[in-house]
Amino acid sequence: MRAVICGYYGKGNAGDEALLVSLVQMLPKRITPIVLSGNPAQTSKRYGVESCDRRSAFSVLRALKASELFIWGGGSLIQDVTSFASPFYYIGLMALAQQRGLKTIAWAQGIGPLKRSITRSMTKRVLQGCAAISVRDRVSAALVADWNLSSILAPDPVWAMEAKPVRGLWDLPAPRVAVNLRSHPQLTPQRLANLTQALIDFQKATKTCILLVPFQASQDLAIARSIAEQLPGERHVVSLEDPRELKGLFRGVEMAIGMRYHSLIMAAAEECRCFALSYDPKVSRLMEEINLPGWELEDLPDDPNVISTAWLEHYVNGESLAPTQIQSLVDRALMHREILAKVC
Repeated sequence: MRAVICGYYGKGNAGDEALLVSLVQMLPKRITPIVLSGNPAQTSKRYGVESCDRRSAFSVLRALKASELFIWGGGSLIQDVTSFASPFYYIGLMALAQQRGLKTIAWAQGIGPLKRSITRSMTKRVLQGCAAISVRDRVSAALVADWNLSSILAPDPVWAMEAKPVRGLWDLPAPRVAVNLRSHPQLTPQRLANLTQALIDFQKATKTCILLVPFQASQDLAIARSIAEQLPGERHVVSLEDPRELKGLFRGVEMAIGMRYHSLIMAAAEECRCFALSYDPKVSRLMEEINLPGWELEDLPDDPNVISTAWLEHYVNGESLAPTQIQSLVDRALMHREILAKVC
């Protein structure tokens, strides 16, 4: 059986790449994936899968014609806050697959926010045609339930993604603290300046090696380099293309300060203390679900000393998730694998 895998792949976003790795890892062996990607050659080489250009109508139609299954492959694909056009692309492909008689799955989705009635009605319609639905948070599960549809609620699949060791990590000075910030309207120049000064003060107090870890070069790398230039102590910008190595990086880190959703999941899964800076409802939901300390960016203190003091307190007295809690999250994340086996 061949399955078209549809998501935000081949775009240089480590979180979405991690979802692809997790999905391929969980697919039954008898399923051959065809991944729609923004960079098909890179996707094929990196993950050993067949891939085609997500922007080529001819390639996409050929993949659908050759397949029996269509999978929305995880993440916040269906939301109309950051993009009005994006949900129409994914909904349109799902509707086309259903029209052509493919069995369809909405897999590990974070659905919403959906502010517009047209995207809500279109999402409801294609979900009604799915053979199975799994979601990764309670808000998405409640939305699906409001539409009288059943779904499986399980933690994000990246909790269960296999990690790889990072060559040279243990040669860097210890202790190490990882930082991930991304470009976003809520991360104003003044807030970035306050966070940078707080990080300078934090490093002076702790003598830690700061690892600036971009998850998407186009949005994270410039910020990482800017902060690195201002830090007084040992610091490194660590750019890793393999999401399995990104997860493995956090095995050698004492604490992580993260904006991106999957930076916090990867760090927490590797028993790293985490401090969150939320720019998105999905990050806020994660903070609530696993009790992560942090701030909404809109509520970030104006005083860098308040920020650095909070980081110091968590660095000295904070705790990572307990191994039993992590194992529970991993075990439940594997429920996403069960719906693949059931439908396939």
